[in-house]
Amino acid sequence: MAEPMHLKVSNINSLKEHTLKKISDLLDCRGWRKLAEIVGVDKRFKLSSEDIDKCSLKTLDTDGSPSRSLLHLMGNRGVTVRDLLDFLQDLGHTEAFQLLKTSASLKILVQPVSQAVLAGQAVRLYCEATGHPNIEYQWFKKNIEVPNSNSPELVINPVTINDTGWYICRVNSGCIFEFSLWAQLEVYNFSAACGGKFFTNGSRLQIINHPQAQKLMVGDALILECTAIGIPMPRYQWLRNGVPVTNGSERQYKINKINLDNRGQYCCHVFNDIAELWSLEAKIIIGPRVSTAVAVECDEGNLSEIEQQDSEFNQRHYATDKVALLIGNMSYHHHPKLKAPMVDVYELTNLLRQLDFKVVSLLDLTESEMRNAVYEFLLLLDKGVYGLLYYAGHGYENYGNSFMVPINAPNPYRSANCLCVQSILKLMQEKETGLNVFLLDMCRKRNVHDDTIPNMEALRVTANIVFGYATCQGAEAFEIQHFGLANGIFMKFLKERLLEDEKITVMLDRVAEDMGKCDLTKGKQALEIRSSLCEKRALTDPIHSSGCFTESLTRNLQWAKAHELPESMWLEFECGVHIQLGFAAEFSNVMIIYTRIVKKPKDIMMCEAYVTDFPPDLDIDPKKTNKETPEETGSYLLSKDLPEQCLYTRLSALQKLKERLVFIVVLRYQYHGLDEPVEEVKEVDVGKPLIAKLDIHRVIRRNSCLVTCPMPHSPSHSPVHSPSHSPVQSMAYCPEFKHFQHHHNQHFQNNSHLRVYNPNSAMMGCAYAMYTHMAGEDQCCSGHTGEVKIPVENDISDLQSDFSDSLQFTDWKCTSSSEYAAKDLTSEQGWNTSRRSKM
Repeated sequence: MAEPMHLKVSNINSLKEHTLKKISDLLDCRGWRKLAEIVGVDKRFKLSSEDIDKCSLKTLDTDGSPSRSLLHLMGNRGVTVRDLLDFLQDLGHTEAFQLLKTSASLKILVQPVSQAVLAGQAVRLYCEATGHPNIEYQWFKKNIEVPNSNSPELVINPVTINDTGWYICRVNSGCIFEFSLWAQLEVYNFSAACGGKFFTNGSRLQIINHPQAQKLMVGDALILECTAIGIPMPRYQWLRNGVPVTNGSERQYKINKINLDNRGQYCCHVFNDIAELWSLEAKIIIGPRVSTAVAVECDEGNLSEIEQQDSEFNQRHYATDKVALLIGNMSYHHHPKLKAPMVDVYELTNLLRQLDFKVVSLLDLTESEMRNAVYEFLLLLDKGVYGLLYYAGHGYENYGNSFMVPINAPNPYRSANCLCVQSILKLMQEKETGLNVFLLDMCRKRNVHDDTIPNMEALRVTANIVFGYATCQGAEAFEIQHFGLANGIFMKFLKERLLEDEKITVMLDRVAEDMGKCDLTKGKQALEIRSSLCEKRALTDPIHSSGCFTESLTRNLQWAKAHELPESMWLEFECGVHIQLGFAAEFSNVMIIYTRIVKKPKDIMMCEAYVTDFPPDLDIDPKKTNKETPEETGSYLLSKDLPEQCLYTRLSALQKLKERLVFIVVLRYQYHGLDEPVEEVKEVDVGKPLIAKLDIHRVIRRNSCLVTCPMPHSPSHSPVHSPSHSPVQSMAYCPEFKHFQHHHNQHFQNNSHLRVYNPNSAMMGCAYAMYTHMAGEDQCCSGHTGEVKIPVENDISDLQSDFSDSLQFTDWKCTSSSEYAAKDLTSEQGWNTSRRSKM
C-alpha cells in the first residue's frame, strides 16, 4: 500500500501538540541527543552542536523539554513527518516510531453534519476516520458521553425534543485521538396541522412554520417565526419588502418596539448547502398609538387607524429597490492625480446606505474595469428600481455628452478611451427604472482633442432623469486639500442635504444655493441641475416590493457577491501562540487586513505576526504593509472602527485579483534564554473577497454598454466572456450562490459593508480642485477643530481662520500644452483644476 502523500510533505510542526508532547516525553527519557546526532548528519537540515546545546538548556526551565525544543527546531529546518519516522527508525526507538506513525495516519475523512428534524424521526450522525487498524469511536453530547455510542454512526430513534444539542465524536487509536467537528441537532415538535404536509423521511429542506400577518401599534413588539427542517442544518435570512434586514439571521425575528418604518411585507429566505426556499409573505400593518376610546371606535368602524396609515403609505411614490454605483478615480497614470474622490465616495456611500441603497463603491478603475462595473451595476436594475451613479474624477463634455476618464486613459485622450454617461443612461432606461440619478463631480470643459460626434440613439422620453453636475458646462470643478486629504466642493454641500425628505430636484436646488453662498466658489464653480422629473420622487422614498420577488432576490445576491468579506479567523501556531486575523472593507475594492496577538505562552518574551507574499495582481508595496496605524497604510477612513494594537495592511484594487487571495502569515517570536528569534509560517486562503468575485478585470463583457449602445468608439465585437457572466446566468442562479448562502448572514447583520461613521462625526464630503489661500480674501471654509483622527474639514463656513495657518497646497494651472505650471498661492490663478479634462 502506497504511503499517504501528507506524510511525505507535512512538516512536523503541523502535528498536534499533544502528539509532539508524547513523543518528547519518550525522547526525554531516552534518545534525544542520539536523534540530534542522526539529524545533524543529514546535510539538508544543518543541525549544529550549538543548536543541540540550546536544546539541552531547556532542562533548566520549569517544565522544559530538550526533546520538544529539538523537534520544534527540526520543524523550522524543514523536517517532515516522513523524515522524522526515518530518523526514529534509525534510532531504534520503536515506541516513539509507532506513536508517530499512528498519529500521522489518523485522519477524520467524514465529519458529522448538523441537521434539523421533527420529533419522532430517526436521526443518524456519522463520522469516519482512517489510519491505524484499531480505531475506536466515542460520541459526546457537549461534555457528556452518549451511552452505547462506540461506532462511526450515532443513531437516535426516535428522536425527541430532549435530544436537541451539540454532538462531537472522538476517534481513538491507542493513546492518540482526534475530535470531529461539532454537529448541531435541532428537534421540533410541530404537528401537520401547524404548517401543512411534511415529508418526514429523507433530508429535504422543508418549511414547517410560516410567518403570520399582524396588525400592531407603534411601540408594540413584533415577533415573526419561521421554522424549517432539513439536512444540512437550515439557515435563515429575513427580508422586508424584498430587502434583507439587519439582525435577521435567526429562526425568530423580533423588534422590541416597532415604529411606522417597520411596516411592510416580511418573508424569510431559508437555505442550506443543497437547496433554498422562501416562506409565505406576512403583511405587517402598524398604526400610531391611540387611546382606549379611539381604539374601540376603530374596531367598530369600517377603516381602522392602522388601515388608514397603510393607505397613506400606498399613495406615496416608492422604489422597488435602490442601487448605486460610486466610482472615484484618483491615481491617473498619465494625468494629474486627485485626492478628493476617496473621501467623497466614502462619505456618499455611508449616506446612501442610510437611505437603504445597495451601494457598490470603487476606487481607481481602468477603462475595461469601469465598463464591467457598469455592466454589473445594470444587473442590479429592474422595473421601478431607483438607480444612482456617482462619478468623481477627470472628465469632459462634448456636444452635450459627458465622458468619464479612466485612470489608464492616454494623454491626450478621446471618447474611445472614456465612458459616455448618456450611453449608460440609455441602458438604464431600458430597465424601466423608476428614477435615474447621475451625480457627476468632474470638469465639463470642451476636449479640443476629440472632435467625434457621438452617433447615439435617441433617449426614450421618460420623466425619470435627474442630472446633478458639480459645475456648469464649459467650467471646471475643484477640490480642497487639507492635511494630506482632500474634500470636493460639491460633496461638501451635498452631504448636508442628501438625507432631507424632499423631491430630489428640490434638494439639489438647495445644494446649489449653499454653494453660491461660498465666496471661494463664486464665479468659478456652480452646481447645474438638469431634470425631466415631473413626479415628487425623492431619494428617501420607501422601498416597496412590486411582487417580483425573484428579481429582488437576484439583486440581493448580485450585491452580496461584491460585499462578502472573509470571516475573521484565529490561527494557532505550534509554539502555543494564537493570533487573530481580521478583515474590514473600506470600499468595495479596498480591504484592510489586521493581525493581533491574542495568546502568548509565558516562555516567549517577544512575539509579532505579519502578512506577506500577496498575489502579484495586487501590486502591493511591502513598505506600506504591516503598519502600526491604519493611516500609515493610506487608510484614513477606518481608523476609528478598527481594533487597536494591531498591524494593518491595506489591499487596494481588489478588482484586479484573478485568482483566490492566498497569502502567508508569519509568526516571529523569541524564547527566554535564546538569542535568535524563531519563525513559523501558515498559508491562508480567503477566496475572492468583495468585488474580486465579479471578475471585472476581464475583457469587456459582450453585453456591456460598448456594444448595446452603438457609438463611434465602440468595437464591432468583444472577446467572448465567461458563461458565468452572461445576463441569463447572472440574473438567475450564479455559481457563487452556495458561497453566498454559507456566508451571507454576516453581510446583513452589519447594516453596511463599510465601517460606517456616525453621521454626526467629522467625516465630511468632498469636491474637486485645490483651493489656495487668497491673501486678504474672506474664506468660507475651515479645518475641523474637534478631536478627530481624520484630517477633513467639518464645516465649510468655518474655514476662515484655518486657511492661512494650516492649508499647504501644490498649485497647478491648466494650460493648453499638457503641463501644469506652479503658481503663487496668493493669486487667483492658483486654483487647481483637478477635475479638468487635462490633455
